Amino acid sequence: MTYIYSYPSLLEGKLIKRYKRFLANIELTTGEIITAHCPNTGPMIGVSTPGSSVLVSKSNNPKRKLAYTWEAIEVNDNQPTWVGVNTGLPNKVVKLALEQKLLPELTHRYDRFRPEVPYGKDKKSRIDFLLTGDDSQLPIYVEVKSVTLNQGTVALFPDTVTTRGQKHLRELIALLPSAQPVMLYFINRGDCNIFAPGDRYDPEYGNLLRKAITAGVEVLPYRFEITPQGVRFLGLTEYCT
Repeated sequence: MTYIYSYPSLLEGKLIKRYKRFLANIELTTGEIITAHCPNTGPMIGVSTPGSSVLVSKSNNPKRKLAYTWEAIEVNDNQPTWVGVNTGLPNKVVKLALEQKLLPELTHRYDRFRPEVPYGKDKKSRIDFLLTGDDSQLPIYVEVKSVTLNQGTVALFPDTVTTRGQKHLRELIALLPSAQPVMLYFINRGDCNIFAPGDRYDPEYGNLLRKAITAGVEVLPYRFEITPQGVRFLGLTEYCT
């Protein structure tokens, strides 16, 4: 199976601690202790345990305050699995998938797509991707969410109260019936084969998601396998309400 996205050369290490949300102290295999940027604003439940193996990338940009970026963490001692923690990566991967028409549920429904398109009544929100086809096809608005939380083989989103996520669901519902809204859940780990809303962490989000599905919002939970070399696309998984 080929990679949809290949990482640059990554460095291995052990997580010492994550702090101030955006910072992580990591001991590389060389023994050097670095401070890496943590591009994940959430609580990272289950994917920020000190002592875990991690992968970091290094930038050569001299203008960056922190040269290193935390990319992934290895979890589950019984069956080790890499989990992607860089929330900026899923949109890059989805963009590649759209360019290559690798998402079967969307493949025949668009000719063109644009990222980061303003939408909504005040145009202050931005949809991750707007897909368009011929005049007979409704425009498709795709919102992407990165999923790292799990309960066994069930991937859960969100992992905390997310008023922003709730807002996105309301905005997607408001697009109906003049457009087809899609909520794409990027399951950032290969050990889950079911997706469900994280009701324990944000019951309002779960209620809104069910309302959105009833209204006509399409939910596409896609599985991805994370490896030190890159990201593999595993396909659509089961959605459990």
